Amino acid sequence: MIEKATSAASIASMLRTLEAHSAQAKGLSDDSVSGVPKTDFADVIRKAVSQTNAAQVDSQNTTSAFESGEAVPLTEVVMKMQKASLSFEATLQVRNKVLKAYEDVMNMPV
Repeated sequence: MIEKATSAASIASMLRTLEAHSAQAKGLSDDSVSGVPKTDFADVIRKAVSQTNAAQVDSQNTTSAFESGEAVPLTEVVMKMQKASLSFEATLQVRNKVLKAYEDVMNMPV
């Protein structure tokens, strides 16, 4: 997951998104910023939770296979467990940040 976040394509995508938001804030239309796909925040979160769930299920399946005596290396079991744990922790931190931002907005004086 960390490799995906620091890849050149991911960074370029984030820069395009930031340029689109900057152009939108300046009052320009989305048509003036080319190559920026529209993404929905809910879809991004849904995809991240789905990937986290898939990592957890894969980890459980690999662990079950190892425990039942199949030819699964212990290193693979441990690696998949760590990936699932890291994915879960990252998702949890994103959730915490979103909730904190929501609370901050709700507590702003109007």
